[in-house]
Amino acid sequence: MQKGQINVTSENIFPIIKKFLYSDHEIFLRELISNAIDAIQKLKTLASVGDYKGEMGDLTIRVSLDKKQKTLTVSDRGVGMTADEIDRFINQIALSSAEEFLEKYKKDANAIIGHFGLGFYSSFMISEKVEIITRSYLEDAKAVKWSCKGTPEFTLEEVDKKDRGTDIILHIDDGSKEFLEESRIENILKKYCRYLPVEIAFGKEKEWKDDKMVETDKDHIINNTTPAWTRKPADLKEEDYISFYHDLYPVQDDPLFYIHLNVDYPFTLTGILYFPKIKNQFEIQKNKIQLYANQVFVTDSVEGIVPEFLTLLHGVLDSPDIPLNVSRSFLQNDSNVRKISSHITKKVADRLQEIFKENRKGFEEKWDDLKLFIEYGMLTDEKFYERAEKFALLKNTENRYFTYEEYEKLIRENQTDKHKNLIYLYATDKDNQYAFIDTAHAKGYDVLLMDGQLDVHFISHLESKFKNSRFVRVDADVIEKLVEKEEQGESKLTPEQKDNLKEVFLGVLPDKEKFMVVFENMEETGNPVLITQSEFMRRMKDMAELGGDAGMYGSLPETYNLVINANHPLILKVATDLEKKTGERLKKIGDKISPIRKSKEEIENALKDKKEEEIPQKDKDRIEELESKIRELEDKKKEILTGYARKNKKLSQLIDLALLANNMLRGEKLNTFVKRSIDLL
Repeated sequence: MQKGQINVTSENIFPIIKKFLYSDHEIFLRELISNAIDAIQKLKTLASVGDYKGEMGDLTIRVSLDKKQKTLTVSDRGVGMTADEIDRFINQIALSSAEEFLEKYKKDANAIIGHFGLGFYSSFMISEKVEIITRSYLEDAKAVKWSCKGTPEFTLEEVDKKDRGTDIILHIDDGSKEFLEESRIENILKKYCRYLPVEIAFGKEKEWKDDKMVETDKDHIINNTTPAWTRKPADLKEEDYISFYHDLYPVQDDPLFYIHLNVDYPFTLTGILYFPKIKNQFEIQKNKIQLYANQVFVTDSVEGIVPEFLTLLHGVLDSPDIPLNVSRSFLQNDSNVRKISSHITKKVADRLQEIFKENRKGFEEKWDDLKLFIEYGMLTDEKFYERAEKFALLKNTENRYFTYEEYEKLIRENQTDKHKNLIYLYATDKDNQYAFIDTAHAKGYDVLLMDGQLDVHFISHLESKFKNSRFVRVDADVIEKLVEKEEQGESKLTPEQKDNLKEVFLGVLPDKEKFMVVFENMEETGNPVLITQSEFMRRMKDMAELGGDAGMYGSLPETYNLVINANHPLILKVATDLEKKTGERLKKIGDKISPIRKSKEEIENALKDKKEEEIPQKDKDRIEELESKIRELEDKKKEILTGYARKNKKLSQLIDLALLANNMLRGEKLNTFVKRSIDLL
């Protein structure tokens, strides 16, 4: 029997392995299975070139538990090892300094696989002792047993083993008894090994017999050795892709599209990416793409490898060329990773363009589901935007779809304003904004439907891309102002009538602090009263809320414009009736205010060249006295106008109709409106 010490630069290596090698201890099983796969693949290679002429036989990797002995064993029939190879591959740990290793990798979750040859040593994270029983494929090779209790000391001795290959026997420590549970081991195997290229058996298949589950003689194989992404696209049918998707995500609906990646130069990359069907925003989840290295599961955190917008997709990527065991900052700066990321972006864009060209009708039918992914990509990736311009669509309120170029041609003639800007009218809710959409259509304008989760941001992005263009929500102003033309209508109301009507409408307007009353010279056939909201303020608030940070704009109260059509017959009728019923009283007040204002102006004109401190106190007192009298008379005037308003049911009806058109009339106010409508009828 040989005794010796494992060749490391510090005796602290095993405590470091136990504490810091991996953040997740279950990773040990992935490492041991990966080593077993390597051993079998090496044997296949040797056989293919004639360096191994023996029988291959059963190459199944076997994982077995013995709860009584507290052992977990991983067995393979690969190339095995000689005593010399154990000395080279097991007893020599390629670490220059344990302290340096700890300092460099203490913050990294999975830092080291493959870089330092430490995969096997991950088994000491959960074991009080590890044994290797192995026999090389070489003729006349002697079987050996290596044993170590998690210290630098080991033993190596010859033993009897008839077959080639390696058994790794883990004696599970008391703190890791979870790894002696069958369900725990099966879950780990399914997580990391479900698509490995060599069959892995864990126990036997079970079946229901005589009112209980009993084991059969058939091996329980936990993996699919030829998953869809490892096969050639030409060998796969549509149903194969869909079946594989449901194997990955059992409870998901069928995907919209899939993209099969198969690259062998200048790097190796295979995989299948799926566009999932998202029913609502709560289903949006990142970390659904699984990353593999030669069919070994590594992670589902693919940021830095996959472009940001594609992290919304589902599927599998497999590449031995991605440095999997270093920090995210390294990933983001690695030239190979950048090339892979760029290629994936191009491949996705090319595939979408191909689908669009081959079957535009089918593409349009799926656009509402695809839109989120494509807009996210165009917002976050400039190169993707450039490619997506050819197939990205705009949908109008009549459910027709247009490319950007097609839509610009459609609206250019009619929706170019007097400043030579092309106005893209849009709605975010076809039902609630129907009255405004209808008014726009009556003018011959087209209206887009922008009701997606990212549309608030995307509209601003398109404005920065489209030359001399603006997007305006259809309820942001009266139609004459949304697309301003050279001709301007005249008002049939005098300035005095407007002042009086403003007070009248404010007298019955609910939540009047939210509204500003404005008059517009609209067509007689337009609505008598409209409610609009500033495009800029509303969009800033929406963007702030969508970003999760209300900020300055998000904290501002909602404000609206109550727009009165200065040419509508109903408004003119109200103005006439108002003059008839309040004209004399208002005139008397006006006659009293006029001389007072004149006196105030005369004093102010006489003092206009004087500084504040040079104005005599008696003049200041006189001005204040006159202002007080004016306010008093203005209040009497306001009282008369408000009194008229409260008695005029038609005024409340006009305001409520405008509120109703904006879906702003609810509860008690809606009930009052209904009762008033019945009374007026």
